[in-house]
Amino acid sequence: MNQSTPTYVGKACAYVTRSTGEVLVFEGPGHDGLQIPKGTLESGERPREALFREVREETGLATLADVSHLASDVWTRRRDPPKRYVRHFFHATVHEPRDAWTHVVRDGGAEHGAAFDLRWVDPATDEQFALDLDDYLRALPDAVPEAGNADVTATPTPAATD
Repeated sequence: MNQSTPTYVGKACAYVTRSTGEVLVFEGPGHDGLQIPKGTLESGERPREALFREVREETGLATLADVSHLASDVWTRRRDPPKRYVRHFFHATVHEPRDAWTHVVRDGGAEHGAAFDLRWVDPATDEQFALDLDDYLRALPDAVPEAGNADVTATPTPAATD
């Protein structure tokens, strides 16, 4: 493969909120900044299927409600060789009374044994998110756009209707 040819990787990203409107985040292993539950689509897996799998694997939450697709885009991660993520962002709600918890992955996969320290943040937080994962926080229901920011625009992808 030519070094300048980008690799495309499908990702499912979850903005999980609870009744207070807060968004579930974690500071996971090997990343700078807040993250949301997300991960790579497995072979033959649709974005919505990956969403449920990734949320369960990274948070331990098994039940999501009101799942809706927010946006899909192509995000360039500037590394050598070039890698582009075809990101599918979803919003889901959950009933979760815990304010914070640690979930240890026990699925036997690549992240087996990894600990995710989960907590809730206000969608208007000034905290830094890793990998531009906060790009569509303003698209959440009841989110208030920051003054002066342009409307959120996503690049549609064929799988965006999932």
